[in-house]
Parts: sequence; structure tokens; C-alpha cells
Amino acid sequence: MWVSTRAQYGLRAMIEIGRQDGQPVTLKSVSQRQNISLHYLEQIVATLRRAGYIQSVRGAKGGYRLSRSAGSIHAYEVVTTLEGSLAPVACAEKDHVCDHDTVCGTQDLWKRVDQALRDVLGSTTLEQLILEAEQLDHQQLLQLR
Repeated sequence: MWVSTRAQYGLRAMIEIGRQDGQPVTLKSVSQRQNISLHYLEQIVATLRRAGYIQSVRGAKGGYRLSRSAGSIHAYEVVTTLEGSLAPVACAEKDHVCDHDTVCGTQDLWKRVDQALRDVLGSTTLEQLILEAEQLDHQQLLQLR
């Protein structure tokens, strides 16, 4: 199981946008703060906008903001929007028919791995991730003093 940079950067961008308390933030700002290529970020944000997680705000003070509350957005939704399936192997997919299921000793293992991943991502909200990011920033500031 490998989560792509697209999903990782997408979550980081969502956290950065969500930290602005509803105020629009430019992609240039997100790109600089998160050290993500602006061109790549534009592609990711386009997908997130089409999926309804963020919205664009026009004008001189425009940018992007969350479309819903951070507490109502789960990491699982964002990651699967950007990544597609997270199943570690094909047989863990819900509709997959396997020719080896009567002789395979690992199918249940992969299904448990898949379910564990769904449980962790599904129970983690963007609001929780924003709080964790803010705590990290606070810890870093304390260390600098």
C-alpha cells in the first residue's frame, strides 16, 4: 500500500486552507507554506474543488476556502477522491471476484489491512488534522525560544 504524493499534498493543502478560518487563501501561499509545486497544487485543488471540498473566491482578496466545516470532512473522503481505491490488493475490493479465494491464505489478512486503513482515515476529520498541525507549530515555536 502506497499513498501517492497527490493524496499527501491534497491533505496538506486542505489543512492549510482550513487553518484560515474561512478566509480565502491563495494557492501561491499554500504552495510556499507547504513546499508544493504551484503547478501540481493547481491540479490537485481542481479535483478537490470539483468534488466539493473547497470553493474558489474571486476578487483581489480571493483564493480558496473550505466548502464545508472542517469537522465534517474526513481524511478518507479526501484521500479516496485524489487516490481512488486504497485497497492494498485487488481481492480486498468490494466487487472483486477472486479465482483463488478457496485456496488463498492471505485474503482475510488483506481485508483486515484494508478495513484498518478505512477505519483510521474514516475516523479522522480535517478539524483534527488542523489542530494537530497547530500543535506542531506551537511546539516548534517553544523550541525556538
